[in-house]
Amino acid sequence: MAQSDFLYPENPRRRQEVNRLHQQLLDCLSDSFHATNKLTEVLNMHLGCSLASIEMKRDGTIKENCDIIIQAMMKIQKELQKVDEALKDKLEPTLYRKLQDIKERETEKIAIVQKVISVILGEATSAASAVAVKLVGSNVTTGIINKLVTVLAQIGASLLGSIGVAVLGLGIDMIFRAILGAVEKTQLQAAIKSYEKHLVEFKSASEKYHHAITEVTDTVKHQMK
Repeated sequence: MAQSDFLYPENPRRRQEVNRLHQQLLDCLSDSFHATNKLTEVLNMHLGCSLASIEMKRDGTIKENCDIIIQAMMKIQKELQKVDEALKDKLEPTLYRKLQDIKERETEKIAIVQKVISVILGEATSAASAVAVKLVGSNVTTGIINKLVTVLAQIGASLLGSIGVAVLGLGIDMIFRAILGAVEKTQLQAAIKSYEKHLVEFKSASEKYHHAITEVTDTVKHQMK
């Protein structure tokens, strides 16, 4: 036990709480890396993209890892925007508007995209059409991805951003070891509040993102049967 812990007996409990919350944040980050790579694989396979997979930087900070995901998502959005612009260019205005209509049946949207997908990609597959409908004719890019990007950027810019991914996971109090008791107490309390605040938003955005990508992959599997 650190000498300051005798003066501030709550510090060990707070350090354990920070460690627990840190691990939850890492789990969310890991899920986001995994989901983004799944989406990248689908886009490369069915929409002819050339996106690279991403890996968590284990010796990096939380901000560095948030930035890796953000950059990957921005590249994904750029590719989806290209497909959207191509569909808008090739389809009649009334048909393109149907793709944006949430009331329109998905099967009808896939049939619409199927009319021009071969011109855009050089080949026509129902799986490619389904991916385009799920990702372009939906709120995945405008809503879910944008929300997750915003949350990741907020986490990176917060008190948590400079914390190393592996530091607390290794059980080493490197962040707080040079801080005297009173200062450490304040820092630990601030870290706990920051983790709790961002975890609520991150978990929600991450779950929606993961669910949306699972829907895409399930649709592709159905179309390829």
